[in-house]
Amino acid sequence: MSSNKRLKRFQRAAARYGLYVSAWLFEWLPYGFVKFITNILLAIGLRCTIRQRKIAEESINIAFGDEKSPKERKEIVKKCFENFGRGMTEMLYYMARPEAAKGQIIIEGKEHLDAAVAKGKGVIAVTAHFGNFALMMLALAQQGYKASSIIRPARDEELSEYLYKKRTDVGLGTVFAIPRRECVSNSLKVLRDGGLLFIPIDQNFGSGGGVYVEFFGQKAATATGPAVFAMRTGAAIVPMFILRQEGEQHKIVIEPPIAVEEQGDEERAITATMTKITNLIEQYIRRYPHEWAWMHRRWKSRPKADG
Repeated sequence: MSSNKRLKRFQRAAARYGLYVSAWLFEWLPYGFVKFITNILLAIGLRCTIRQRKIAEESINIAFGDEKSPKERKEIVKKCFENFGRGMTEMLYYMARPEAAKGQIIIEGKEHLDAAVAKGKGVIAVTAHFGNFALMMLALAQQGYKASSIIRPARDEELSEYLYKKRTDVGLGTVFAIPRRECVSNSLKVLRDGGLLFIPIDQNFGSGGGVYVEFFGQKAATATGPAVFAMRTGAAIVPMFILRQEGEQHKIVIEPPIAVEEQGDEERAITATMTKITNLIEQYIRRYPHEWAWMHRRWKSRPKADG
């Protein structure tokens, strides 16, 4: 085994057991102490995530250019990493004590979701890696919705199985993003059973199978799942976002459904629908830039004409 493979195996094992220990501690520690530990970890982590900070800075430059001053861009990166770190510890705490999450969540626009659920054709909850989006999924599962989420499995198989069990224990179903054929089949099953399917739709989809739509003025490779699933099942596309509030509270904002565009041609209809969804995600990021996970190369894949 090469030294590089040994290093990766060690890093994954360290991350896995670090998560196990943290999850065990959070079952016993009061939340005030969890916050104290989180602040210490954030101070350390921000200095250790050099590569991720660089990616975040590059992404913010692509998105905003001269719209934001260097000071503003630096502040967005700092708050983005702080929110990400807090979100991870919050989820560990609330997965151990799911009932405690109910008192920390405000829901705005719940009538849009309930009206869509009542139609019995399932609901496609389009969202983004924005705010504590995992807590939003947990909260709606706790509200009694038959919630599932499309999730990419962790590279560490043991960790993936652990997280799968944790999600199942709190009432959140899992649809693995790969293999793709199984993902499509299982997604359609959730919707045809009248379930609520979360699809984060804000990451680079690669050069095959998706469409390129405008995102902050740049072409971004985007998955077509929400539009395709809506066409096949009649499920409503309902956008949802979660915002951090004062103190420990979060607000889930549920937008009115997005109709599938009628363009005559299926490919054009899919592209037009995904453009509307992406435009809404961009609006939220512009309003709350510190809530989005900038440490991802959203524009990595380029259309063939761009080289």
